[in-house]
Amino acid sequence: MTVVGPFGLSVRDQALETDVQTGLAAVEEGLLDATKSEVPFITEAAQHLVRAGGKRFRPLLVMLSSQFGDPYAPGIVPSAVVVELTHLATLYHDDVMDEADVRRGVPSANSRWGNSVAVLTGDFLFARASHILADLGPEAVRIQAEAFERLVTGQILETAGPRDGRDPIEHYLDVMSGKTGSLVAVSCRFGAMISGADESVVDILTQYGERLGTAFQLADDVLDIASDSHESGKTPGTDLREGIPTLPVLHLRAMAAAQGRPEDVELCELLDGDLSGDAELAEVLRRLRVHPALAQARRDTVRYAEEARAALAPLPDCYAKSALAELCDAVVHRAG
Repeated sequence: MTVVGPFGLSVRDQALETDVQTGLAAVEEGLLDATKSEVPFITEAAQHLVRAGGKRFRPLLVMLSSQFGDPYAPGIVPSAVVVELTHLATLYHDDVMDEADVRRGVPSANSRWGNSVAVLTGDFLFARASHILADLGPEAVRIQAEAFERLVTGQILETAGPRDGRDPIEHYLDVMSGKTGSLVAVSCRFGAMISGADESVVDILTQYGERLGTAFQLADDVLDIASDSHESGKTPGTDLREGIPTLPVLHLRAMAAAQGRPEDVELCELLDGDLSGDAELAEVLRRLRVHPALAQARRDTVRYAEEARAALAPLPDCYAKSALAELCDAVVHRAG
């Protein structure tokens, strides 16, 4: 049994381990190649987050999903590079919108070079992803375009907030499905589709990826409050400081509105106040870490992870299926 990929995933078969390790190594080379430019500064900026590391969660899903067909099909590695480049590009843009200072344990691109360079570098990565995608055929282009539309729509809806009368928590879960679930679902879909897996298998793995991606994002929400910067790779409370609604905060607000406990109302007022100071942020984090709202967010994370696991049930038993199921456990463990 060997640990590979993010979260200490255990692969219990030598052949699968070799395929995954070889595939991820090829993806890493592909990412470096795709982020090279004739302009040295562009190369430096584009490779900033690539070289900072990362879980390579989406490429791993491509590799595991390809095991249900021909894992050596020529488009597998390029498709994994496409989804990771797309993900990296969104991180550059997210950090600008969130005014984040740290990403993956290093200074964010916007804090190092400014917002304009960060935005344009993200655009550069999108362009390189599109160039690779064109060689995978029109169906792959269409699938990626649809996923990207969902991703951007989710981001816009998050910024706009829920329409009048809509439950903010339901709205938020829909946003997360678009922002994160869409690209994770495409990772599984590309791996299965390009490997030549049966259409029913492609559909199952796409559904699995959608749910797992949402669970993964909800785990991030929990980590923003519950973790330290060493564990999460970014400053704890970043979302709180920027006023970004996350699931624990939405549960807190719902509890405050429904029950009216003075301490909950006071905590909501603190969240609505100025959190630019470290002392104020630390106090909010301290109180949220022991609040039932955080526990509820963890339960929601578990629910989506279990839905992802259940989606795998029709697939034939194999080591790749076991690894995908274990990823559900790893996401839950990540949320504590």
